[in-house]
Order: sequence, then structure tokens, then C-alpha cells
Amino acid sequence: MIGNPESPWLDSRQSLSPRTRPWREVSAAALRQVRGVMTDIDDTLTAEGRLDPSAADALAALHTAGVPVVAITGRPMGWSEDFVRPGPGAWPVRAIVAENGAVALLPEGDAVRVEYVQDDATRARNHARLMTVQQCILADVPGATAARDSAGRVTDIAIDHSEFAHLDEAAIAQVVATMQAAGMTATVSSIHVNGWFGTHDKLSGARWMTQRLFGTALDDELGRWVYVGDSTNDQLMFGHFPLSVGVANLMHFADRLHTWPAFITDSERGRGFAEVARALLAVRA
Repeated sequence: MIGNPESPWLDSRQSLSPRTRPWREVSAAALRQVRGVMTDIDDTLTAEGRLDPSAADALAALHTAGVPVVAITGRPMGWSEDFVRPGPGAWPVRAIVAENGAVALLPEGDAVRVEYVQDDATRARNHARLMTVQQCILADVPGATAARDSAGRVTDIAIDHSEFAHLDEAAIAQVVATMQAAGMTATVSSIHVNGWFGTHDKLSGARWMTQRLFGTALDDELGRWVYVGDSTNDQLMFGHFPLSVGVANLMHFADRLHTWPAFITDSERGRGFAEVARALLAVRA
């Protein structure tokens, strides 16, 4: 039998973009060129908010093999910090870029170095504007609630639509429209609607980290990086990386995608990420 019979997309291939292929069909030649991995976190590495054991093993194996991993997420700075702080429970990643490209957290000795795209004055000025928009959303959109991780946010706001609360498509659209009307960038992840003031995004965060960590321009070596994601807010990355991969639960958003990844895994969430890691490690054996 080919592939995983439990994969949610095997019976939905007609919904796939013509350019999207199963990850198991990626060429060894392409894999040999890969320098590192960039990845989303929620529902790509995690399941129900916890790091999937398969993803944890894959991160450790990539680290041991010298393949750097940079996580790029809509989660807040405060939520992300513990996962890069050296010590028990730290993830073996080179950095986490939080709040959709706004904040970088880098393990440094026994501590975490925090760097921002925006200066202190800009962040302080934007905070009041963010709170005003959030209050409007909570007052005007039935059932809207701030994400439970909001206390750790420094550059954006997040409205929960699928983590601990549920908003239907109409309500999600209203949240996005309210953010955009205020001049904000708005994206929808698998769990939250995130909004912020500024031009940063996941792609600018990826460019920032390749220059910051490796001294190279991402756009000069796109074929040397794999990007893994799971949701509509990964579409910018899917369209930019030749080796872009959606874990199989991406198919839950099939009717909302305008930009598909080049590849899709057989398995969902952390098990899908582990598929990516296994292929990368196999050509290094």
C-alpha cells in the first residue's frame, strides 16, 4: 500500500493544487542541497498545544545531524521564551521567531536573547492602538475572545477561533475586516486570528534569521531551506520556498487556500513534520 491509509487527503486529491505532490516523491538531489528547516509551530510541531512526541524526536535528530531548525510562529514572545531557554524542556532549535516576524528569541549561553523588529517607541505607540482594536472586536463580534496567551504578546493581538473558543467563518471574517479597517495586517492561523501594525511577516522573519544566524541572504539560497506549515497563514511561505511542505492537516483548509505548498505529507501535525525530517536525514546517512 502506498502512503498512509489514515491520511485525510488521500481521498481528496482532486482538491490539491496541480503542483502539490506527496512529500515522499521529493528527489534525493533536492534533499542533498538542504541546509536547514524553517517551520510553523501550532498544528505543525504540536497537537492540542503540546509538542508532538514524533516532532520532538525529529527536532532532536535534526539537531544531532547538524541540520538547523528555525521556528516561525504567530505565538507570542512570552509563550515562546521557555522553549528556547537553555535547560530541561528546551527545544533544539536555533531560534524562534514569534508574533509573525516581530520578535526573535535566540538561546545565548544560559539565557535567551530577545530582539525586536520595531524599536521601543514604536511598540509603545502601537500598544494603545492594538488595545483599542481588540476592545472593538470583543464588543462587536459575537463570541469573540482574546487568545489565552495574550498576556505574553508585545506587538500584536490574537483572537481565539479554534483553540479554546470557536468562531464560525463569518465571525472570523468580521474579525479580519475590523483589523484591516484599522490599518493592521491580519492573518488566520489554525487557532487564532492575529493582527498587528507593521510590514513584518513570517517571510521577513525568515529573511532576518538567515542573515542574523548564518550571514546569508535567504533569497540567494531558497533551495537550501525547507519550510513546513499547516494553515492559511503559511501561504506566503508556501509560495516563496521551492521546498515548501504542508503537513496533511493542511487539507482541513483546502477550500480556503489560494497558494499551495510544493509538497504535502501523508501524516498530520508532528508525525508529518517527522516525515520531513526522516527524508532529510536519510540522504545524510
